Amino acid sequence: MRARRGPTRLAAALALLAPGAAWGQAPVAIVGAMVVDGSGAPARRATVVMRGETIESVSADAAPPEGARLIHADGQTLLPGLFDLHTHLPYSAVTGFRGDWGKILKAYLYCGVTTVLDFGIYAEMFEPMRKLLRDGAVPGPRVQMAARLTTPLGHGAEGGRGDFFSLQVQTPREARAAMRRLLPYKPDVIKVFTDGWRYGSEPEMTSMEPDTLKEIVEAAHAAGVEVATHTVTRERARIAARAGVDVIAHGVGDAAADAELLDLMKENGTTYVPTLAVYEPRTRGALPPLLRRLLEPEAIRILEELASTPPNRSPLFVETRKKRWDTLMANTAAMRAAGIRFGAGTDAGVTGTFHGFSTLKELNLLVQGGMTPLEVLTAATGNSARALKVDAERGFVKAGMLADLVLVEGRPFENIEDIYRVKSVFLGGRRIDRDALAQAIAKDEVTPMQALPAEPLVADFEAAGDRTRSGALVVNGTEEGNDNTRMTYGRIKRSDGGRALSLQASMSHRSRRFARVNLPLTAGGVLPVDASRFAGVQFEARGDGEYQLLVEVRAVRDGHHFAGKFAAGARWKQVRLPFRALARDASAKPAPWTGRDLLSLGFEVSRGPGEFGWLEIDNVGFY
Repeated sequence: MRARRGPTRLAAALALLAPGAAWGQAPVAIVGAMVVDGSGAPARRATVVMRGETIESVSADAAPPEGARLIHADGQTLLPGLFDLHTHLPYSAVTGFRGDWGKILKAYLYCGVTTVLDFGIYAEMFEPMRKLLRDGAVPGPRVQMAARLTTPLGHGAEGGRGDFFSLQVQTPREARAAMRRLLPYKPDVIKVFTDGWRYGSEPEMTSMEPDTLKEIVEAAHAAGVEVATHTVTRERARIAARAGVDVIAHGVGDAAADAELLDLMKENGTTYVPTLAVYEPRTRGALPPLLRRLLEPEAIRILEELASTPPNRSPLFVETRKKRWDTLMANTAAMRAAGIRFGAGTDAGVTGTFHGFSTLKELNLLVQGGMTPLEVLTAATGNSARALKVDAERGFVKAGMLADLVLVEGRPFENIEDIYRVKSVFLGGRRIDRDALAQAIAKDEVTPMQALPAEPLVADFEAAGDRTRSGALVVNGTEEGNDNTRMTYGRIKRSDGGRALSLQASMSHRSRRFARVNLPLTAGGVLPVDASRFAGVQFEARGDGEYQLLVEVRAVRDGHHFAGKFAAGARWKQVRLPFRALARDASAKPAPWTGRDLLSLGFEVSRGPGEFGWLEIDNVGFY
């Protein structure tokens, strides 16, 4: 049996309690509700008693304990907290707007989603994000975090986010090495991009070989870690199921599911998460009132401007999207008829697939695909908990389980549209103040986060490994695309015996081309630092021409970089760039420099199409 992690006791909900709801250890009884327990059993009227973080009892006829605080829920349905098994938390679903993951987490809680699986971060970010959630500094649902693997020139490698964001493997030997590198970060899930099909409207990317995928699955399962795949074609779904993956995290959209695929999925217990919400053909229009409560004001403004503009889509795009949608819906019905286990996930964070709201939308779309409302609710609760191997602690309304619960007005087990009518959300037995969540989302300011004091020396590259003085891993980045700039970077010896960081790049032929090394100021660039006591950035440089320093900040509405140019020649020299001389990047709105929310320092090389560029830096810090 694979190892299970114990419950993550979140303090996050403490700051979001409804007024007067500091119940302590006194029991709380929800009475009068119809209960959908997550097992697939029919809804029944029952009294559910919570004590502390857990469910104490579920009974159809027992009286509430003496002294219990009563919640009268006649006309409502009580569900386990919903799951979303496919999210990208740092990404905004609104084009041209940078997301604030603290507010994104609140959107999920507002909608009754108490567990999410995130595919949008890299392993260095796990522990600092886990700590923020654990300590309640950033309130949110329970977050399962995934490390990512793909193939060279495969999907997941084209984002320009660097080598460590998605480790690239071609062979079983490379897969073993990558897993040895990732498992010490304690990922909850391994996400594998196995399928390079681009839906018939773009050239295919590379796909993963079966023996390489099998190696990943065996290493993950030996460590008690689940595997979910980006798989979108029938043939690749067969390979994924045969390899023993736990979750196929997209729908099969190229061909009808056949008996071979269905048999393989049943035999291997593969959970199917078709993410219909990201594929649904959409038109622009007025924002639903619920969605407006989940978006920041600037995001709403952008969407309202877009509503009057017809989308610029080619006839091929429209045709292939419609064909894929019809196939996805037919396969939903076929999978359901064959008894395949469904989970719920959305791919939220992709443009137009809104965090929290799309989870509820997904449940409606699954019903349109042929599932019953009760089957869909089971998919989004108990089945998803089983897929993540957390079913011993959550996903069910059952004694001993964590009291992650949702009260919904109406009877969503009969009419799935009622799922939009969330009334109350409980996380670990505590009622969440949903109005406070909406008010926090609506603020212009970024989610508050305590900044650490900046140290004078950021990196001198003397210690082994590509890490800063604080222990943060140096990461690289380029423009997007699989035809992007090719770069290498690492520590080299200086003539005086010390070490420096070297960047070398062969430029692409894209209109915007660059190679960049980023020095996060804390692990994963999650926590900000306060450098307001300093006057600027200083470093030593050697190179051949002009370069750019990029200072990343946490501000969301006002863009996220301050930039300054510098030159370097064949001899080492010290460069000082005063903060007052740094300018906002071209795409951003004006904003004052505070120096209190810095995330990373980036050194960027840009040259002509096909040209070679290089830069060496050392002793980077503040003065």
